[in-house]
Amino acid sequence: MQIHSFLDKDTETFTHVLAEKASQLCAVIDPVLDFDYKSGRTLTHSADQVIDFIHNHGLTVRYIIETHAHADHLSSAPYIKAKLGGEIVIGKHIDTVQKTFKAIFNLDISFKTDASQFDILTEEGSALSLGNTTITAMHVPGHTPADMAYQASDGQNSVVFVGDTIFAPDVGTARCDFPNGSASDLYDSIARLLALPDETRLYFCHDYPPNGRDYMAYSTVAKQKQHNIHVKQTIAKDEFVKMRTARDKTLPMPRLILPSVQVNINAGELPNAENNGVRYLKIPLNMF
Repeated sequence: MQIHSFLDKDTETFTHVLAEKASQLCAVIDPVLDFDYKSGRTLTHSADQVIDFIHNHGLTVRYIIETHAHADHLSSAPYIKAKLGGEIVIGKHIDTVQKTFKAIFNLDISFKTDASQFDILTEEGSALSLGNTTITAMHVPGHTPADMAYQASDGQNSVVFVGDTIFAPDVGTARCDFPNGSASDLYDSIARLLALPDETRLYFCHDYPPNGRDYMAYSTVAKQKQHNIHVKQTIAKDEFVKMRTARDKTLPMPRLILPSVQVNINAGELPNAENNGVRYLKIPLNMF
């Protein structure tokens, strides 16, 4: 089992490629579609780096995994699937997020809220086979109600792709002020992760380095328990909820939330072109 991480600096997002050496199968976790907000132009530079790596190493894509419906970058899952194959995976509770944002964006009646846009829906304990590696889903709500972490194990080593549930120790934890988010649930979800063996690597979806340090793609359970500024072992649940709730009130909206969410709840597919051949995204005014 090998993990290769690619950083998109514009959104400070990590895409991870989990490769199983014996079978040459791989999974791509949280791929990014570049988006220039000012011009409304989509680009595939980040995804092409991942695709080139997979080609150059003779890998076959089995899964394209989304840890949740991201609010800070657009997904390139459909682009990677078209180029390399694979099935798009997300937690089954994405239907809750779809229903919420279908109403917010007043999406057309044809937009389905049964998660049928995705190929595989996981729930707590769902197992995906990647050669000799097993990927097990963990439902970790809080940031959103649908967040999933994915624990990969080959019988000797175990890692977890945590999405936005927890960040590097000097960054802390994810915000919980999106619709149906919950600081209380997030605390419980993080407690599950920190109950794993100390040596377990936790791979992040994002890193926001303070004080000019280098970006880091992962930390360990032991380092999180010792140093995470929000959830060190000494922090009680009520204290965390109070801190997280107060902090969330001070945070600006993510720069790309409006284009990202309406694309990502549709499994990364852009809206259909209108009769002039142009695709359009919607911007709700004075709603947030």
